[in-house]
This record gives sequence, C-alpha cells and structure tokens, in this order.
Amino acid sequence: MGTLTAHLTQCDEEEAAAQREEFSLEEAGPVSDVTGWLLRRLHGNRRGCVLLGVCGGVAFTAAFLLALAVFRGRGLCSQEAGLEQSGGGANRPLDGGAELYLGELREMMRRLLQDEDLLSTVSRVSRADHPPGSSEGTVLASEVLGRFRKLQMDQTWTESLFATLQVPDRSITSSLHLVDSAGRVSEQIPLNPSDYCPYSATGNYTGGVVYAHFGRPEDFNWLRSVGVSVAGHLVVMRVGGGVSFAEKVRLAERNGGGGALIYPDPADLPQDPRRLGLNAHTAVSEHVHLGSGDPFTPGFPSFNLSRFPPIPSSGLPLIPALPITATVAAKLLSQLSGPPCPPSWRGRLPYVRCVLGPDFGSGRRVRLSVQNLMTPVLLNNIFSSLEGREPGFSPRRSLLFVSWDAGDFGNVGATEWLEGYLSMLHLKAVAYFSLDQAIMGDDHLSAFTSPLLVDLLDAAIRQVEHPKHAGQTIYSQAERDGGSWRIMKPLYLNSGAYSFTAFAGVPSMELRFTEDRPYPFLNTPLDTVPRLQEVLGGRLGVTGRSLAELVGEMVLRLVHDHILPLRITSYAQTVLQFSAHLNKHSAELQSRGVSPQWLFSARGDYSRAAETLQRAIDYSDLHDPNTARLYNTRIMKVEYYFLSQYVSAMETPFRHVIHGRGNHTLSALTEHLTLLTSDPGRFDENRFRRQLALFTWTLQGAANALNGDVWSIRHTHTYTHK
Repeated sequence: MGTLTAHLTQCDEEEAAAQREEFSLEEAGPVSDVTGWLLRRLHGNRRGCVLLGVCGGVAFTAAFLLALAVFRGRGLCSQEAGLEQSGGGANRPLDGGAELYLGELREMMRRLLQDEDLLSTVSRVSRADHPPGSSEGTVLASEVLGRFRKLQMDQTWTESLFATLQVPDRSITSSLHLVDSAGRVSEQIPLNPSDYCPYSATGNYTGGVVYAHFGRPEDFNWLRSVGVSVAGHLVVMRVGGGVSFAEKVRLAERNGGGGALIYPDPADLPQDPRRLGLNAHTAVSEHVHLGSGDPFTPGFPSFNLSRFPPIPSSGLPLIPALPITATVAAKLLSQLSGPPCPPSWRGRLPYVRCVLGPDFGSGRRVRLSVQNLMTPVLLNNIFSSLEGREPGFSPRRSLLFVSWDAGDFGNVGATEWLEGYLSMLHLKAVAYFSLDQAIMGDDHLSAFTSPLLVDLLDAAIRQVEHPKHAGQTIYSQAERDGGSWRIMKPLYLNSGAYSFTAFAGVPSMELRFTEDRPYPFLNTPLDTVPRLQEVLGGRLGVTGRSLAELVGEMVLRLVHDHILPLRITSYAQTVLQFSAHLNKHSAELQSRGVSPQWLFSARGDYSRAAETLQRAIDYSDLHDPNTARLYNTRIMKVEYYFLSQYVSAMETPFRHVIHGRGNHTLSALTEHLTLLTSDPGRFDENRFRRQLALFTWTLQGAANALNGDVWSIRHTHTYTHK
C-alpha cells in the first residue's frame, strides 16, 4: 500500500561511510585530500546528540524485529487453522486479530528496549572520530551495517554519490586583523584555524563593526529605525534567537553588510567555568547555505557529478562569514563606539559596554579574510528495509531505516537522495521520522512536525513514560508544564526532516528532548557522550529508551492501522487563521482593486473536501482491502498537494506553500500583508497579487485533488471585470 520511511538514524557521517565496504570503494582522489583536515575539524561534532539517533534506531529495530519474528511464527500457525480465537470469544478472521497483535507487539518492544543496550551502543559508536570519507568512519559504519544485516532485514543496501563540500584552505588560513586608517595591520586577533562556516563566500573585507543582536529580521529593522546602517561594515551576531547561521548571513547581506561574524554569548549558552558549559575560547560552527543538499546541484541529484556543470544555488551567500569565540567577540565589541543597545540586546560578555557601532577608536577598522575551498567528496547512504505485506502478521506497510552522510553540511546525503527519487516519493512514502539531535536533555519534548502527524503524536505521548518523571506520561507532564500543545512546533530549515516535507511533500517529524537551559556543546568539538551524560545526570539510557518507545508507538500505528492515521483537515485550520487575518485588511485591499474572495472560496473548497473525505472514511468498511487502499492513496498525497506546481524545483526547491520558502508561500504572503499597516509605502500591489494567486491556485488544486473524480468538482467562483 505504501512505504513508510522511518528515519531513525539521521545524518551521521560515521555510519553513512559504511557503504564503501559493500561497494568496495577506496579512499582516493578528492576524499583522501580532505580526510586529514576533516578528522581534525569534526572531532566529536554533534556526536553525543546525533548518535542517539543511531542508538535509538538500532535498538528500536532490534526490538521490533525480534517481536515481529515471534508473531510471524504465530501468524503461520493461525493461517494453518484459518481462524483465530481470543479470550474465549467468537471466532474472527485472521486479519481481525491485528489489534491484539499490535498491543502484544508494543509490550514486547518495551521489554526489549533495555537502558544498558542503548547506552552501550552510544558509547561504542562514539569511541573515535569518524568524519565523511575517513577510514575511521568506514570501520564504524561497517559495524552498524553489519548490525542491520544480523537483524535479518528484507533488504540492506547502499547508494553513493559525489557532492561538493567546503573545507578550509590548508595553505592560506582565515584571519581577523585590526587595521589603522591607512590600512596597515595594527593587531592580529588569534583564531582557531578549524573554525569555519561551510559554504561561506571567500575573500577579504575591511570595515567597521555593527552589533546586530541575533541577526533576526526584527533586529535589522530596529537598527534601520534608529538610523544605524550595516552597509559597508562587518555584522556581529549572536548564536541562537531562533535563526540559523544561513539566515543570519543572508539578512546581513541583504542589508548591505560586507561580512558576518557569529559568536556564542554567555547569556544564551552557559559559559560559567564553575558549571558544565561552553568555555569562552570555543566557537560554534554551522553551514551558511540557505538551503539543503549540494549547493551546486540545486533541485537535481549529485549521483554523477561529472555529467552536470555546476549551477550555484541562489542560497549561497555572497559575503564572507566566520564563527568566532566569545573571547574574540568581547575584544571587538569592547572597542566599539556608537549609539547604546536596547536593554534586551545586552549580553554577558565581560567588560563590554553594549553599543551598536560601527566606529572603533582612532579610526581603526576590522579586516576579515575567509579562505575556504570547494571540493567533491564521495558520500554514501545506508538503507535497510522491512517490507510490508497485507496478509498475516507482517506490517501492512514497509519500514525503511536510513543513515545519511554529510548532515552537518546541510543534510546533503538526504537531500540528494530526495532529488533523485522525487518523482515517486509521493506515490510511496507515508511519513518520515528524524532523530537528528534527538537528545540534548530530558526535561521537555519538542516535535518539529507536519500538522498531518499531530494526532499520531498526541496518541503516542499518552502511552510513553516521561524519562525524568517516573509514573508520568510525556503527555501528563507536558500538561503540568503548561499544555501538551507546546510540544508541537513548526518544521525549520536546518531540521533533518524539513526537506522531506518542504521539498518532497512527505509528512515528516523531528523529535528532540531538551533541558530547561540550552545544550551548550552542539556543533562544537566539546559535544561528547561523557558531557551529554553529565548534562542528563546519568540518564542517557533512560531518555534514549523513552525516545525509542515514542517513535515505536507511532511507527507501529502507521504500519498496522487499516487507514493511515493522518489528520487531513489540519491545513484547513491553518488557512482559516490566515483568512481571518486577511479579512481584517479586506477593505484596504479592495480599495486597491485586490479581492481576497478567491482565496476564501479555495479555503472553503479544501475544508469541505477534507471533511467529506473524513466522513466517508468514518462510515466505510475499512476491513475491505480495496476500500482501505482507495482511501489511503488519497490520504498519503495530501502533503504533496501543497507543493506549488507553479514554481521551479531548481530555482525554488522548497515548494510547499505552508512550510516552504519563497514568494509562493503563506509566510511570504503574510509578511507582505503586514506592510499595509506597518509600512504602506513598501507594499507592492503587483507582487502581492502574484503571491496571492500562487498560493490560491495551489490551495484550490489541493481541494480539487482531494475531491477525487473530476466530475465531482464544482467551482463556485464568480469573476467580475472592472
């Protein structure tokens, strides 16, 4: 009926390299050229958090398959008997026993998920450095691949590709200098040569310095409102604020900045030497490509790089960017002069009086030099599947476990695979789960998710015990902390799940346990299992078990329910909220000759189509295979219907009108609409008409597709001519 893509081992370089053994690949060419540097650069990077994905994935798979083997044996006995009897009740068909099987399988899965096994796996895969393309990665990945094979999966295979990664130039290192008014170097600021932002522009830039807080849109707007321009200057921004490095750099560039420096402030990431935290001499690194995948093959796969000329992504920055430590940031910001910062912008750098800049004393300026190289690297993704079958006690839908390569560079391995199989994913893929950065604490659960999966998640959190509060489910503890609705969060660009929904139209979810305070070691060399254990108070195994159970609950539902448990009416509510916002500006829009009526009509059509389909499902015989297949085919395409067919996948890869990026999206439409009141002079009527049309056409197309047959579609639009 479909393929459930259950991602339980996202973006681990060390696992993904294992396919090279299966393909008898050798370390040669561009891979061997960068291996030495990668070993130094990626020491422990994201290891503690990401490798919980490996741990959870392998442990969950083992438990699931062991339980499945037991019940497959029972299924064979039952088939011989033809009927199965339960609890002294009436005889029932074999397929009718699925609910009992699901409950027993759930209990067996819980028994087999032992804390010690989870912790043992995490410790084992974290014992050495293992970046993409290294022999260390191959050895460890071979071990993971062998583990899958021992579990007797139906298929285990690998796919390899070349992708362009960026690494520091070993012959010319990046640098930061203070120069006098004549351009002569007065001081060199020490940097760690391994600190860099993948996919930064290279070159030199000299200018003043402007402090822009977190580098959010509202921060640049505030600077503009008080007359401080970043044009021609280097922009210093803090890590965090809900904005990725790529977004910070893009906004600095759009506002005229000549370069970007990004540092961790003690106010955001703990740096108290008396407690567990980041030290002031450690930078946080992150890629700055505003997109995902290989930035030189946007919208199409890198399966054979030699056949395609490089086409730079529009998401590549045009200005140099560099991560710096809190110590370096304090040295720069303490010498600034200019207007004072607002109170909310003040950080906790020592000896820094918060001012905006851009001037230094004595006419000095800062010279930034970023020296990186683009190089093709062989990447390898691991796949292992458990095939779904309708009869007996096999899962109704298939499970695919994947380990992606080069996740730190913008989910390159995953995105390139998506681009290669885009034309068939919406016909096969039901849902996708990412455990990238899955455990960074054990206080709160966050689920960055498509709205289609919220009912599935809500049911699961009511079944799984909270890792820190014995006797309490995740749901009950969330209700005590302010409401379980806080768990659900929108997908974001750097998420391991984002491309699956925004690019491919597959419902996806990324799960994460966090602390009350931020996990300070992410994307630094200090991210290790011992430190993660210390943050968790020794509860790494317990938290891993809760996470694996949570994913297991959802996966079991998806592979065994007759009808896919996706909330197909969820997007109607999303559009309804925007419609209410749009209606407030209806008079102003109509005075400009713009009518929102078509969007209101399309929203009503989609809402009615979704509700009609849901009612039909509720009153149908879902044990009939043909009926269930008919409905599931329509359900699993709902997410795909929200990919705009009116924009190019190469120029605008994230085509989803709700979760994507670009002028065709609901967020762009909303942002433009607010200009009617905040800055009417910047409201572009023609651009707004186009945005409204792109969104409305996609919404109407989704409504039409959900209706089913062409002859069932009734348009009620009325057109007026002026």
